[in-house]
Amino acid sequence: MRKPILITLSLLTATLPASASAPTTSTPTTSTPTTSTPTASTLTASSTLVTSSTVAASPATTTAQAAAQAAAQARTRPAGPAETATTVPAWTPCPNGKIGMECADLQVPVDWKKPDGRKITLKLGKLKSTGTSEGSVLVAYGGPGGPGIALTQSAASAWWTDLRKRMDIVTWDTRGYGEQFQGLSTGLPCVWTRIPIPDLPRDDADFGRLSDTNRGYAEACRLKDPELFANMSSADQARDMEAIRKALGDDRLNYYGASYAGFYGQVYARLFPDRIRTMVLDGTWSHSVQDWTDELEEMAKSNEQAMQRFFAWCASNGCKDVAGLWRALIARADRTPIATTTANVAYRARDLQSFALSRARQGSTAWPGLAEGIRKAAKGDASDFVPSRGARYPDQSTGVTECADWPRFATVKEAITTTSRLRRLAPNTGTANTLASATLGCIGWPQPVSNPPAP
Repeated sequence: MRKPILITLSLLTATLPASASAPTTSTPTTSTPTTSTPTASTLTASSTLVTSSTVAASPATTTAQAAAQAAAQARTRPAGPAETATTVPAWTPCPNGKIGMECADLQVPVDWKKPDGRKITLKLGKLKSTGTSEGSVLVAYGGPGGPGIALTQSAASAWWTDLRKRMDIVTWDTRGYGEQFQGLSTGLPCVWTRIPIPDLPRDDADFGRLSDTNRGYAEACRLKDPELFANMSSADQARDMEAIRKALGDDRLNYYGASYAGFYGQVYARLFPDRIRTMVLDGTWSHSVQDWTDELEEMAKSNEQAMQRFFAWCASNGCKDVAGLWRALIARADRTPIATTTANVAYRARDLQSFALSRARQGSTAWPGLAEGIRKAAKGDASDFVPSRGARYPDQSTGVTECADWPRFATVKEAITTTSRLRRLAPNTGTANTLASATLGCIGWPQPVSNPPAP
């Protein structure tokens, strides 16, 4: 009989107080643009208990509580035989002032199909239990990819306090995220700063030009490290997770994955179903759908709901005019980009939508500033939509993973039909921050889809 597995799926994205959220860059890129650290007080999860024979809904709970419950339930289950780790990490204080955390290097194959081939380094980080440790919980924050060590350290005081009373919190800087991304693992040094979201192609000629442009960006990145470029999918990340589990000496994996890191967990469950003790997937979508456009629709609906929550708040907090101003603003920006006075840039509708959505999802602490930014942009100055000069993650390589994980638009007709449907479903947010925008950047990609959605 298969041992039960607890998999908690939260389909609501975190609302983040500014003090607890990880720094993000709001500049639109070819990829899903944010990585965020949720807080226990603001994020509600809809939990599902999955066993070998039943699927039963459990009451709504906070994500931190869900993680703690998952770890507690894991302690009551019989563990299978332990596996010997191929590498035992040597833990030392983390570099760069990551006070309170220990770090270690783990060597893994760059290509898991060639386990005896070239190795890359994964930098692991650990927040030791403040009590008697009963095991570890592996955590990742999305992106896809990113500096898990810095994010965990910045969230440590508020986010993991309860769980740390009995568990070690372990994270890692994912493959491809080296120093240029504020990470400490082997990096993929792409230079993609300020690449805009691609225009939706209008005809076959546009489609061909977009394909050529994307291929040029991708080839420049691929040539930096062809082998690593070819092995950046969520399946590669999942196999890295299994190597981390073995290195920690854990019989089974306890995992918390937020946002895109939820896909890592889904793939891990496909590859290593008998190695899971507990798994919390927070603010993610399904990577098992038969028709990936169905999942695009769910993303668009979720985004629209986030903006509607902001508008509802405005309706009772002195900014009733903002919803109407917003709709007029994006209609105007579709025709003529909105200029700024603080940067040599003008923003189109989808640029404004991407930024506004990121702010809307941060919750009520960010909403007054968003309302004021919309008012200013409606008067012709979109300066409040310009990212901070100190924003982190300047050269994101997230598209390398997304283009390996998801299908691509095969024709201009498919691209137009799909995006038009999403805009009807989400008139205020359009295709912003969905895989529809990200995968426009995958048209013409030189690397095949290596980890497509699967049951």
